[in-house]
Amino acid sequence: MSKTILVIEDEQYIRENIVEMLEVENYNVYAAENGKVGVDLAQKTIPDLILCDVMMPELDGYYVLSELRSNSATQTIPLIFLTAKTTREDMRLGMDLGADDYLTKPFTRDELLGTVTTRIIKQVAVERKTQEKLDKLRNSISQSLPQEFRIPLNGIISLSQFLREEFDTIDKEEALELLEEIYFSGQRLHRLTQNFLLYAKLVQIQSHPRRFKMLQELKEEAQTEEIIAAIAREKAKELKRKDDLRLDLCSASVSISLSKIKKITEEIIDNAFKFSQAGTLVKVETRHDNNTFHLVITDRGRGMTTAQINQLGAYLQFERHIYEQQGSGLGLTIAKLMIELHGGTMSIESTPGKYTSIHITLPSKPTN
Repeated sequence: MSKTILVIEDEQYIRENIVEMLEVENYNVYAAENGKVGVDLAQKTIPDLILCDVMMPELDGYYVLSELRSNSATQTIPLIFLTAKTTREDMRLGMDLGADDYLTKPFTRDELLGTVTTRIIKQVAVERKTQEKLDKLRNSISQSLPQEFRIPLNGIISLSQFLREEFDTIDKEEALELLEEIYFSGQRLHRLTQNFLLYAKLVQIQSHPRRFKMLQELKEEAQTEEIIAAIAREKAKELKRKDDLRLDLCSASVSISLSKIKKITEEIIDNAFKFSQAGTLVKVETRHDNNTFHLVITDRGRGMTTAQINQLGAYLQFERHIYEQQGSGLGLTIAKLMIELHGGTMSIESTPGKYTSIHITLPSKPTN
């Protein structure tokens, strides 16, 4: 598939020459006569590479670059500046803003094509490495899924078979206990299936800039205080740890849908209870400052090493062979993907054997 290049150049003769040279090499080329049009075209077309003049009316090249780097959909697109100004200060400014290369005017056809080819090759290498990481994650999850499916399925099959065969010999109370176990196993299986489907959907969005851009443009908001409190109390009750829960919540409106903030909160709090012992504290606290919502969940459980935290950052599960109860590893991965797709962050602080604290930020505004 041929690559798409956007050329932003205010001088018509130069712009047309560049477009012609690139089209001869079978590139798909868009052209913009000024920075404002260029930014709009970049956001609409999501090109593979941008060639941008520095000195232009309306928006100069530095402002164009700043605008592109501040937009999630365009921030990773490689950009090469076209300029007659080659002072160290000019080059440093461009590089600090995130420019990938400079091409000094006047340039030859070979210089243009050589620079473009080099940059595209580098971008392809980056994309390949990203794909390798995704493949590694898929492989990790595919290896854990059979076991995760087998455990609840075995419970459902064995308990239902026992009920069928011993129906006339067991009392009502015992039958209800067995049915509760079957129901619990069914719920576990349902959640696993839903999480896997959701994970696949989130990875697709993350891997396709246009779908990512559409998600960023959705005007969604959710109130946090009541929903976070309800989920935390429900989880604590479900796991018979109501006395271990501490809440310190503020009222804020986050730029994310209600269903997604519920899912994020549910997975993080579930994880906190899962990896800490009964009788130890799980604290859920929120605050708001500078249009940013902070959710911090801290448990006094097993903790993680720096290496394990780094693996999680790369979306890899860890030590499943030691800690069988940890599950498929999808919960935190899904939460992290959701948070990042909505312009937020998730960081982890932990000391093995002492505590783990997960800090989430999301764009927001306070509520009155």
